[in-house]
Amino acid sequence: MSNGTDEANDSSLNAIPPCLESTQRTAGTAATQTTAYLQPEASTSGGTQLNLHFHHSERSRLCTEASSELFDKNNPRIRRDIIRILGQYLDSQGFTSTKVTLYDEANVKQQHENNYISDVVRLRAAILDGEWGEVDRICSSTYLKDKKHILYNVYKQQYLELIEDNESQKAFATLTKHLKPLEAQQSFQGEFRDLCYLLTTKSIQDAPAFRNWDGIASSREKLAEYLQHILEFEIVGRESEQQHLMPNRLITLLRQAVAYQIESCQYHSEAIPLVPTLLTDYAPVVVPNTERHTFIGHLGNIKCTAYVGQHGRHVASGSSDNTIRIWDTETSECVATLRGHTARIWDICVDRSGSTLVSASGDCTVKIWDIRDLHKPQCVTTVASENSGDVYSVNLNPLESHIIMAGYDRTIRLYDRVTGRIVQTFHGHELSVAQAVSNPLGNLIISGSKDQTIRFWDIMSGTCVKSLRSHLGEVTSVATSDSGMLLLSSSKDNSNRLWDLRSLKRLHRYKGHQNTSKNFIRSSFIGDSLVVGGSEDGMVYIWDRESTKVVQRLSGHQGIVYDAKWNPKQGILCSASDDWTLKTWWFDPDTQST
Repeated sequence: MSNGTDEANDSSLNAIPPCLESTQRTAGTAATQTTAYLQPEASTSGGTQLNLHFHHSERSRLCTEASSELFDKNNPRIRRDIIRILGQYLDSQGFTSTKVTLYDEANVKQQHENNYISDVVRLRAAILDGEWGEVDRICSSTYLKDKKHILYNVYKQQYLELIEDNESQKAFATLTKHLKPLEAQQSFQGEFRDLCYLLTTKSIQDAPAFRNWDGIASSREKLAEYLQHILEFEIVGRESEQQHLMPNRLITLLRQAVAYQIESCQYHSEAIPLVPTLLTDYAPVVVPNTERHTFIGHLGNIKCTAYVGQHGRHVASGSSDNTIRIWDTETSECVATLRGHTARIWDICVDRSGSTLVSASGDCTVKIWDIRDLHKPQCVTTVASENSGDVYSVNLNPLESHIIMAGYDRTIRLYDRVTGRIVQTFHGHELSVAQAVSNPLGNLIISGSKDQTIRFWDIMSGTCVKSLRSHLGEVTSVATSDSGMLLLSSSKDNSNRLWDLRSLKRLHRYKGHQNTSKNFIRSSFIGDSLVVGGSEDGMVYIWDRESTKVVQRLSGHQGIVYDAKWNPKQGILCSASDDWTLKTWWFDPDTQST
């Protein structure tokens, strides 16, 4: 579906890609600033410049990825280690009372574990002695991990002993009263059937599952040994309490983590950088000055781009040729093409793991794609809204449990990925909605519309709690900072504006680019200190966030630049253009700014 009022001169109808119509200009730019690294205060205090070197991708990929495979966070020993490390740090900072409270709460749980271990010891002794009454009392009066499985094995032992002693009636009672309710705990399929069969046999060995039965005493020993394994698993966790704790262990681990972040970055400085915060991963904010790769393959203009996962080794693009392509950012090769939409792709987003991509199209649908295997990407869900018109915007909420979609019909919808239903709708805009995003807390949806307003919606009630009307043209994009305290908006009044989300006060206005007629030119953040956006003059503009000065103009595209996204892990900027291409940009230390 296409709405003529939204894009009057779509160059995707051209027969030849604009990028090939003439010889490309030399990659590079005219810059107004030569700083390679901008510290948060650099724009006002003239922070020290750092000499940066670019790592090739192979180097960063050699770093071991921080995955859940490194250790089990639920392992009892690991959990005790963490508590001891936190206690040591609190003590070193003088928070003695807090440390005592931490240990008290941890010791309550430890006491439960000690009682559990004691119960397992008593249970083992009772089994070896054949004191089944004591076994029942222990099992009924305490909490045992895998209690049902333990009880099944205990009752099975009792049952086999009764069969061995020819106590058929008592064996039958044990089978029906105790074993039958626990049939799901059988060690293998068919074991319970063989237990029933024993009531009709002359010997336990006659049943296929118990041919190796070698008597009551030996069977009790095997059961006791099984419980001993449980006991040993619990005791292993206690050994860590006797291990020496190295001084300043928490600080040491944090420094090691930061060192890993620095080493895995694409840009490396000669001097050791001073990390200003531990709340986010270290990533030097560089001002790209050189074109790195051009991605050619689409047969129409490219409206949007998004990195596939946080590491940014792949980037996705949505085009007016009705397809989505996924590219290798290092080789610029197209590794996958997603087909299924019947109209242009307006917007895409990808979850943090890089396993799911969501696309919004002019065919009135949103599609959810499984891209875990880039060789076999699959559309797993299509969300269709009748008579809704083009869907211009799609984004995930912070928990990635819901999809926020908006478009031509002036309505914002919240789609639950678990139930597969629209669970909330937001009405109030007078014209189509260009973009809708969630704030980092996930309790608000922020939208920008052609009616020149930015609206804030309560996600639970669906009501508009605030409306801003400051732009003099249609709002084409909205984006929030990582901290959740800043909002960036773009408009067809040739400006991007920065807002304080707490006071809703306008802080800055960024100018110099062109945004008056085409849909949809978007802007976003580069770290904490820069703002980036597209322009109708074919350039990518980068502004200093605080001074609002243009610090870089990246030229190379031969058509409107609609979108530009930064990836801190790779240290590259990716731009999408009307010339049918994507481009990535990086900071080349050997390139002289002019």
